[in-house]
This record gives sequence, C-alpha cells and structure tokens, in this order.
Amino acid sequence: MSTKGAGSASRSSHATALAALVLLAGTSVAGCGSKDFPNDPRPSAPIDVTAKIDSKQVQVSPDRFGSGLVTFTIANLSDSPVRFTLSGPKDAATQEIQPGTPSSLKVNLPQGSYEVTAGQGAHARPASLDVGPERASSQNKLLQP
Repeated sequence: MSTKGAGSASRSSHATALAALVLLAGTSVAGCGSKDFPNDPRPSAPIDVTAKIDSKQVQVSPDRFGSGLVTFTIANLSDSPVRFTLSGPKDAATQEIQPGTPSSLKVNLPQGSYEVTAGQGAHARPASLDVGPERASSQNKLLQP
C-alpha cells in the first residue's frame, strides 16, 4: 500500500480545518460590539429670520420662534453704518454693516427674551425677540442636511 496519498489527504484536511477555524474566528469577532447604539434624534432644522434696520427702528420677522440654530439676514437701510446686536441669554453681534449693504449672522439661540439693536450710538428703536422652547427635531424629514 502507498503512503503517498495518505499524507496529502491529511495535509488537505488540516488546511480545511484551519480555514474553517479562521472563518469562525472572523465571524465571531465581527459579531462583537455594543448591541445598544445611540439613535439620538437630529437637532431641529435651522430657520431663517429677516431683520431690517433703518433710521427709525429695528424690525425682526418672525419675532417669535423656538430655540435652536437661527440665521439672521440683515438689511441696513439707514444712512449710517450699524451693528446688528442681540442681547439676552446669549449675546451676539455682527461686524459693522455699511449703509445699503446686507449681512448675516448665524447663532444657536437658547430660550429667552432678547433685545435687538443697531449697535452703540444708533438712534433706531430696538426690537424685541422671544425665543421659546426647543423646536421639534428634523428627524424623518426628507431633504434635510
């Protein structure tokens, strides 16, 4: 009887067993990890608020909304440079805005009451802004960033 065939069969069965062991180890390592994962809702979608500053007053529209990320688009319709300034639970301001020039300010506003002015030395009557509780999540809304 020949021993040539018995040795090669033994080597191929060892190789098959080793491959099965590596495959089993790989799948068990891939299965490790946390079964509980955070699925926190997205923050609310940002909103756009417009502001107009002229020589008489500051106007903001809308002047009531929920807390979260807000982008103010400001138009300086006065004859002098102004600074759009928010004063309240969180303060924010733009750089100087030249007459006839638009500007913008992006800020994450917490709940509270704010006063909106045209900056120091401006004679425009300030506006008030009421920020309510946090806006609803944008979770499950299509075409949101």
